[in-house]
Amino acid sequence: MSPGGRLPLLLVAVTALAMTPLACTGLGEGLTYYRTPSELRPAGGEHVRLGGLVVPGTAHPDGRELHFSLTDGTKTIDVVHTGYRPPVFREGQGVVAEGVLGADGRFRSDRLMVKHSEEYRAADGSR
Repeated sequence: MSPGGRLPLLLVAVTALAMTPLACTGLGEGLTYYRTPSELRPAGGEHVRLGGLVVPGTAHPDGRELHFSLTDGTKTIDVVHTGYRPPVFREGQGVVAEGVLGADGRFRSDRLMVKHSEEYRAADGSR
């Protein structure tokens, strides 16, 4: 290969090497992580995302709160959600609740995202 042919190849390699960290950083920001009921551990007030299926027959409103249970098929945890309830929320569907595991073993949620069109979205459209 001639010296003039190596320069474009070297430029491509250097550019690709420089872009790799940027691509990995952008990918990490787009991912949403949550724990399942089996993975949830008492964490001293840590605000986390809890994902699972709403157990049929457990969802009921109580004033400003919505009570329901989430399961991953192995473990079930009771959730108390305070805040906006998405109109498409229903039993048997996948949800991700953001909140804190209380000392009483109940998960206290302040944000609820429901699975809709293969994505989890909050009421404001954010993920």
